Amino acid sequence: MRTWLIATVIWAWGALISGVQAQEEQAPVAPPVVSANPICDIPDHQSSVLTVEELRAEAQAKEALVKSLNLCPFAANALLIAAESMSLESLQQYLSQEHHAYDGHTVLEHAAMKAKFALPMAHKPCPECGKTVYHADPNGELAAWTHHYTNGKLQYSRFPIPLQIYTKAEEGMGLWDKLVHRVKVDNFNLAATIIFLLAIIHTFMAPFFQKLAHHMEKAHKQKLRDEKFRILHPEQRMPVSFGSTLCHFLGEVEVVFGLWIIPFALVCQHYYSMDDFLRYIDHDTSFTEPLFVAVIMVIASSRPIYRLAENTLKFGAGMGGGTPAAWWISVLCIAPLLGSFITEPAAMTLAAILLAKKFYHLKPSSSLCYATLALLFVNVSVGGTLTHFAAPPIVMVAGKWNWDMGHMFLHFGWKAIVGIIISNVIYFLIFRKEFTRLAEVQRLNSAFDSAVPTSWEDRQDIIPAWVYGVSIFFLVWTVYFAHHPAIFIGGFLFFLGFTMATPQYQNAFSIKVPLLVAFFLAGLLILGGVQGWWMQPVLQALAELGATATMGLASILTAFNDNASVTFLSSTVPNLPEHIRYAIVAGAVTGGGLTVIANAPNPAGQAILGKYFKDGISALQLFLWAVLPTFILFCLYNFIYFGE
Repeated sequence: MRTWLIATVIWAWGALISGVQAQEEQAPVAPPVVSANPICDIPDHQSSVLTVEELRAEAQAKEALVKSLNLCPFAANALLIAAESMSLESLQQYLSQEHHAYDGHTVLEHAAMKAKFALPMAHKPCPECGKTVYHADPNGELAAWTHHYTNGKLQYSRFPIPLQIYTKAEEGMGLWDKLVHRVKVDNFNLAATIIFLLAIIHTFMAPFFQKLAHHMEKAHKQKLRDEKFRILHPEQRMPVSFGSTLCHFLGEVEVVFGLWIIPFALVCQHYYSMDDFLRYIDHDTSFTEPLFVAVIMVIASSRPIYRLAENTLKFGAGMGGGTPAAWWISVLCIAPLLGSFITEPAAMTLAAILLAKKFYHLKPSSSLCYATLALLFVNVSVGGTLTHFAAPPIVMVAGKWNWDMGHMFLHFGWKAIVGIIISNVIYFLIFRKEFTRLAEVQRLNSAFDSAVPTSWEDRQDIIPAWVYGVSIFFLVWTVYFAHHPAIFIGGFLFFLGFTMATPQYQNAFSIKVPLLVAFFLAGLLILGGVQGWWMQPVLQALAELGATATMGLASILTAFNDNASVTFLSSTVPNLPEHIRYAIVAGAVTGGGLTVIANAPNPAGQAILGKYFKDGISALQLFLWAVLPTFILFCLYNFIYFGE
């Protein structure tokens, strides 16, 4: 009985198997199923079954390989889970190949792995949102991040990770958690910020290097005297101290940020590649502003433009008898407001040149020198707010937030005028005795100068009206095409030709200072362009603290970065209330005089007036003297707006 039952079961099982096989032979062959995660589609090259020990060793090797990538936890876990069905060789092959957006990983995980992955094909829908994506420029060069991920233009370098990529993974996180998360996702963020911080510290250390250079140079000259060194040939040059020259170079504020691009490039090479660094420089960083500042400095310092500005401000100075105090008040009140029409860099250049010739050459005290420079920086920063097209921090947001000239003057411009006048009057009263002394110095200098021929640069011959007209044309041309470097640089070359054709009406001007200023701004743009990872969440957190706190912290933030960067990043934060927008912009322009790097035109003023400071311009002294006018303007912008 038992034998019969077993035989029946075997027969039934055999019949079932035969039926299934016959059904499969008759049915059409189904198309292969495409894996949702192509990481699993890479062929496994294992030719034999592995033992338990070999499987365990391979799993440990794969885990070690994934850990060596320094991924954030969720990216590492996603990769380990996907690699469970792969051999070690297949995983290595996968990591060496290009990835694509359909392989099951999020964009953030790809970014954390720093793996090259092909973005969705042009004119195809994005796998995350379904929107059409374009990833090539007119020349066909592929970008690392499309306009969809960057919320704007194409980004060709893989760094920095576009800010909106972090959004989904950071829902519900606080400020500190967001910052920690972004560092874990990409350690490059922290490394780039450390480089930027060291560059800022270097700017504060510049006077120390200048003093050290002077001491080393003095010791070197004493050594030459002790050795009784003599020049034996007319073309022989005096030997210099290499250490002194190096310290003098390190003490030049204009070269600081450009100098720190060298370690920044090494950081980029370490975390990404030199190709990414070159793409960041060539495509993702715009050097239009440094070029514009260099060109406008040269044109604004030309003799016809300078004489025109001098004659304009002479009316104000004439009301005070042409004394140093009268010129001081006239320049610091009127010139900054011109920045709303001829741009802030041009206004800074003209104001600095006039102050140098009408005030600083009288050798005021160190305190008055710093107070004047601080007032100049603060006044120029807010003086460009009468219009919506001249000041870089305003240009960054005016179009996106629909702020026109009427809006700017109503909410910003008239307050800037009042604040500038109040600050100038207070500092004038503080130094009134000093101004009396300078008036006597000016009187004695005038009596002495009348007995000797005036210099060629200070000649007072008449400049023809057509020379004024052509010079003004080139100035207007440059301002009008400020966002088109190929156009305004072409005009600048014509301007240089014009000055060569009219030498009798021109003074010699130096290209060195404008180029150094452009170099400073270029370095600031390169290093500042990768600081958005911490600046954006900070600005988002500010919006939750209230308008007054937002304005104050925006001013402080501006002291450590260009105020145009602060306002630009604020424009990327969605759904900012109008009063928070006002607070951020007001804080940014108010704090634009606290440091040299706080506002783009500041390096131009420092380059022109720096020679009047014996040991270089102290960043700490500048900051301390800028606090009072900054506070006055802060109160005007804050209490008047929020008291309405």
